[in-house]
Formats: sequence, C-alpha cells, structure tokens
Amino acid sequence: MSTPTATGRSSASKVTSSEDGAGWLGFFRDLTARGLSGVQLVTSDAHAGLTTAIAATVPGAAWQRCRTHYAANLMSVTPKNSWGWVKALLHSIYDQPDAEAVHAQFDRVIDALVHKLPAVADHLEGARADILAFTTFPKEIWRQIWSNNPQERLNREIRRRTDVVGIFPNRASIIRLVGAVLAEQHDEWIEGRRYLGLDVLTRSRAVPTTTDSEGVAEPELQALTA
Repeated sequence: MSTPTATGRSSASKVTSSEDGAGWLGFFRDLTARGLSGVQLVTSDAHAGLTTAIAATVPGAAWQRCRTHYAANLMSVTPKNSWGWVKALLHSIYDQPDAEAVHAQFDRVIDALVHKLPAVADHLEGARADILAFTTFPKEIWRQIWSNNPQERLNREIRRRTDVVGIFPNRASIIRLVGAVLAEQHDEWIEGRRYLGLDVLTRSRAVPTTTDSEGVAEPELQALTA
C-alpha cells in the first residue's frame, strides 16, 4: 500500500503521508478499532515498522512477504549477469504442487546458490520464513496470498485516475474520487469474481483463533494485504 489510508468510525479519515512505523501503527490501530479481528495472515512488502505494527495490533497473525517485492529485493544483491538464473530459481520454489515440495525446492535452491553466489544464498535463507508463510494455508488460495499484486493494480488505477485531475481543490475532493474507485472495486468483487471466494475461505478455516463460552476453539481465517 503506497499510502496507508483508512476511514474511521467517525466522518474523519485517517491519512498519513509517510510509510514509517508510526504511520503503519496508526493504520492498523484504526482498522482494529473499526472491528477487524481474527486475522491469520498479512501480506505486504517489507516497509520499516510494518511488521512491528502488525505484531502490536493483530497478534498471532503470520506475515507473508510479497513474492514480487521480495524478488526485487533479492535482485539488489544479485550480479546483473545472474538475474535470469536467480529469478528462475526463485520462481521454481513457488511452482511446486504442495507445501512439502516447496520447502524441499527451497533447500535445493540454497544448495545451488551457496557456492556460486553466497551473498544471494544468505539473503534468501534469511527470508525463508517470511516468503514461505503461505505454505501453511490451503493451496487453493496460495496465488491470492503470496503477493499483494491485486492491490498494486488497484493502486495504479487510483494513481491513473488522480493524475487526470492533477491538482485537487481540497482533501475532501481527493477522498471522494479515491472512495469512488474503491467502491467500484468493491462492487466488482461482490458481483463478479471474488478475490477470495467464500467457499475457499470456509474450507480454509482450520486455524483456531477464538474461543467460545465453553472453551472450544472456533476457527477463523482472514487475510489482509497491506
């Protein structure tokens, strides 16, 4: 999310112009104040302070580091003449039939890199838990949760629509336009193809997060992309 923005329970909006720890903490606190709960996974890139804010406001939620953003991060420590090879190795990790195969392929990729590109191998090993968090969830929703590409597309559409206007007369006019774009996306997901189908979410409710009055765990699953 390029700029964390959320509407509170009152008529005011929560807006920040920076993606620092305070901005992300305020963003998530506003969401939880509005009733967000039962979050099992947050998918995002590695903004400073973001993972700390997640831990502070949605305890127990796993963090999936966006695979697209991570690929760019990994290329930053990879010699340019090896980009193609390293990208192919990285993609091969995700292109596996089940969680066990994903982890086994990750180990093989580390073995392939450790002698030729040790810095790249170290970088990848350090990100193991962050980029493989998706494997604890059903395979049917892997593509939806291992990156926040759909949100990036939405961000690009917001930028495209705001660039047409150029200069807004006031903050309210910006909120109206961006709100209209988000409402269009909401309607598309409600009336068209859902980002996460309710049938898949129902089958995915396998992680106990709440307890009923008799002490029996009640499973919930929510995924949040930031």
